[in-house]
Amino acid sequence: MKNAPVELACIIDDDSIYVNLVKRIINTRKLCKNLLIFNDGKESIDYFEALLQNLTANKIPDIIFLDLNMPIMDGWEFLELFTKIKPRFNKVITLYVVSSSINPVDVDRAKSLSSVTDYLIKPVNINDFESIFRNSA
Repeated sequence: MKNAPVELACIIDDDSIYVNLVKRIINTRKLCKNLLIFNDGKESIDYFEALLQNLTANKIPDIIFLDLNMPIMDGWEFLELFTKIKPRFNKVITLYVVSSSINPVDVDRAKSLSSVTDYLIKPVNINDFESIFRNSA
């Protein structure tokens, strides 16, 4: 059995059907050992800010999949705050915006941010997930 290439991944998305599908893909294909799931940007930014108080390397995700349209704090608000604190983690964190929006304004805005690796349009296919995880290992 192959070892999972990624230690910890994070999904920030309020769509439970999508999240369950991604979890199933990740677990079936053994793409990462552990998975953090947050339903909104506020919940996740609170987690990252708490990590800064106690930097435990194995609790900082290698990959983040971020939805844009969520309640409480959307993906844009999360990105604004995360971009400011990301350098303090002293770790490469690959962040993908994953959205159903095909609006070129959203795509360009996301890709213009230094903390965003790429913009993926839902639904993301299994092969794309596999190559993201394999390339991050």
